[in-house]
Amino acid sequence: MARLRLFAQAREAAGTGRIEVADGTVESVLREAQATFGDQFAAVVAASQVWVNGTPADGSTPVGPDDELAVLPPVSGG
Repeated sequence: MARLRLFAQAREAAGTGRIEVADGTVESVLREAQATFGDQFAAVVAASQVWVNGTPADGSTPVGPDDELAVLPPVSGG
């Protein structure tokens, strides 16, 4: 299974920083996570960047059993 790592607001909305997810595409992995964690999580993901194995990814990017996805919400601060 692939790993989904969540940071900042995504981690807060999900209540965890890491979960195991089924293979597929970035879109299918995020859809499954949104169904699990709800609307607040979905809103954070909509504004976030997603990377697979350290490379920016889009919804059609394949996700295999040894891959790691990272959801990186926008950062604010000064």
